[in-house]
Amino acid sequence: MPTLSSHFEGRQPSAIRVASIRFAERGGDTEAINVAIGNVSLPMHPALIARMNQLGEEKSPFARGVVRYTPTLGLAETNQAFLNILAASGCVTEGLYSQVTDGGSQAMELVIAGICGAAGSKDRPLLLIDPAYTNYTAFASRLGRATVTIARRLDESGRFALPAIDEIESVIKKERPAGMVVIPYDNPTGQLYARKTLLQLARLCVKHDLWLISDEAYRELYYTGDESLSVWQLSESEVPGISGRRISIETASKVWNACGLRIGALISDNESFHRKAVAENTASLCSNHIGQWIFAALAQVDHSDLREWFQHQREYYGGMLKDFADEMKERLPRAIVSSPDAALYTVVDLREAAADGFDAMDFVLFCAEKGEVRIEGKSFTLLTAPMAGFYAVDAGAANPGKTQLRIAYVETPERMRLVPRLLTELFQLYEHERSKTEVKGDVAASR
Repeated sequence: MPTLSSHFEGRQPSAIRVASIRFAERGGDTEAINVAIGNVSLPMHPALIARMNQLGEEKSPFARGVVRYTPTLGLAETNQAFLNILAASGCVTEGLYSQVTDGGSQAMELVIAGICGAAGSKDRPLLLIDPAYTNYTAFASRLGRATVTIARRLDESGRFALPAIDEIESVIKKERPAGMVVIPYDNPTGQLYARKTLLQLARLCVKHDLWLISDEAYRELYYTGDESLSVWQLSESEVPGISGRRISIETASKVWNACGLRIGALISDNESFHRKAVAENTASLCSNHIGQWIFAALAQVDHSDLREWFQHQREYYGGMLKDFADEMKERLPRAIVSSPDAALYTVVDLREAAADGFDAMDFVLFCAEKGEVRIEGKSFTLLTAPMAGFYAVDAGAANPGKTQLRIAYVETPERMRLVPRLLTELFQLYEHERSKTEVKGDVAASR
């Protein structure tokens, strides 16, 4: 038989999807509450719903059933929609170049292809801040590019703290990265960057000639303070030399509840990067025409309306994050729960609550394959994402994600209210089963 590439041979499902894959093989009548994937379950913005409902109308470009390619750059109205959203967040959009992509994912891939070393080379890697969104390392591996990381650790107060700036600078000097990825409203941690921190990182990028790549998928989803944060809010007076080295990754998925449209954008203030990114993407022809047309409706929405939408989204998620954190601390006091600051994620670390040898991946598979909790006559289990895949660690080193889980707030509020109970009881069932297995092993060894 023909052989697979070494990349395919070693490829495993993303930590975000592994629970869903295993549960699909399970069968039976157990119902899964799936908080492993950021698959938002809310309706889209009303303007997007209205545009979707017009697909078959005479004024729609698809009225006669013809769906043609768009320019690789994307529809002008769709690019304007992304810039309109940025402007509603208080960002200056003059001099910015926008390109429509297949979700934020394709934008990530284009960035890696566009700024890192040649395929097969480890020259000029991509600098990530651990724990980092898994797709950056996955796409880098696919493209034969290297990544390097700055490590964060979850402390007992629930904070993921960056190391000192001089430590970060020493990594930059040693590894010579091409660019640094920041996620101000962080996935997977649910932390919110301080503006001071973003300024410090931006100044390092200027000093050491790096691109500053800001993943802004969750922009405006913050629950502390009263101002949004964006790489496009940094001025030349604050960070001299920042112009021309900024890139942001945008998406319809999260703030706009349009995951399945698979529409995103790559925005830059560097014309050369923009032109080459469009040239590279001609190989993919264009992004989904129907999705582009639906999302383009936001180009016509007033900023006051968009800001009301942002506030509505914050009110919806902010309460759920806080309620979950409070209840988990009551149900499982020794669990460490990340501070509910931003985005739509929480990290739960069971390192203090579990017996020695706990492995979050094994626990996730237990829940997906056989774990169940009876609630009002129904059988439920919980699907979460093990955090080990969000960290890059040297061979033989301890992975802090081994005891951590990521929770995504994507189920309905009624179902999300079940999550603390399910997580606690499934964890207790798993630990009980694990202790019985270890006792049996000890007895067998003594014989």
